Parts: sequence; structure tokens; C-alpha cells
Amino acid sequence: MTGTRPSPIFVADSIALDFLNSIATPVDVPVEWLASGEDLLDWLTRAQLVPPDIISSLRQSALPGELDATAGQARALREWFRGFVLTHRGRHLKSVALEQLRPLNRVLERDEQYSQIVKPAGSGNPAGRRPLSLRSQRRWRSADVLLIPIAWAMADLVCNADFAQIKACQGSICTLLFLDRTRGRARRWCSMAVCGNRAKQAAHRKRSRKD
Repeated sequence: MTGTRPSPIFVADSIALDFLNSIATPVDVPVEWLASGEDLLDWLTRAQLVPPDIISSLRQSALPGELDATAGQARALREWFRGFVLTHRGRHLKSVALEQLRPLNRVLERDEQYSQIVKPAGSGNPAGRRPLSLRSQRRWRSADVLLIPIAWAMADLVCNADFAQIKACQGSICTLLFLDRTRGRARRWCSMAVCGNRAKQAAHRKRSRKD
């Protein structure tokens, strides 16, 4: 990671699209937030996709180069999914797209998720509260399991979001994608504070030149 690089951007209203935005041109030059294994750990931590104790454990147990190799796999998964999203965005996803999702299903089938009966978080057992609950767990045997929560986020977008709501920021050089859940689907910018404000300033300068 570099000291001059901005923090990862989370403006898409979808973790899967935020993952696609982990390489982007938000201002004037492209920024890559997954250049190394440490970058991947940082992004997953900020996205709250992997518990901090798991991040710490994998950082300590990974073999030399293992995390960097996983980051390379993450970048490859990202660019494959970008192609899928760009192909289908702007219209409702059809079931025939399932055939194109084989690479994602291959990642998902590697998941070692299971359930455990546990005590609910918190102290005591207030009236009416069940004394035990079922909690989902995952075995994190190697660094490449870090791809699983990313794949889950992608699957959630595919199965539960409307691809007709996926848009690209209208900023002249911005490459960020987002899910437009606004009333009337009126969102145009990744952020009003950045691209929206830049567009307003450009429009103001254009009007001033005409006066």
C-alpha cells in the first residue's frame, strides 16, 4: 500500500460493485486497491467481509507469496465479473445468464460453511428470548478462502438486485459503478461531493464563458 493512495471507495450501495470499484479512476489517474495480498486484506477489512481475527490469523499463517497470489486471483475474479456486469447492466437479468456464471459457481462450491448452535450474544436471557441460536461459521483453511465472501457478495447482487438499477457514474473520467436505488432512478454520480460537484463547476464555467 502507498501512503499517497486514497482510501478504498464504498459508494456503490452494493459490496459486489464496490469490489469492482477497487480499481477505478475517481479523479484523474487509475488507482488499484488490490495490488498485493496486504491490499486485499485491507480492502476486506474495510468492507467488513472477513472478521479481524481471521485477517490476523491468515496474515500470520500464510506462506510466502500466498496472499499475493490470492490477490491476483481476486483481481482476475473482479475483471471477469466486471465483464458480466457490463454486459447485463441497465436491464433485468434473465435466467439464461446462468450459463455465464459458471466461474462464480466454481468459487462458491469451495466454501466450507457450516452451522453451530451457540448462546446468543449479550448477557442473561431476557423474557421471551430464546436461550440458544444457530450461527453460520466458515473454515478458513487457506488464503484463497478469502475469495469466498467476495463471491457471496457477487451472488447476492446477481440473485437479489435489479441489474436495471446498475449504472456508471456520468463523470467525464470517472469509472465507478453503483446501484441506483433512488426514487425515480435519478442518481447520476458516484458522489455528489466529487463528480456531482465537478460537473456543477464545469457547467458554471461554461455559462460564465458565454456571458
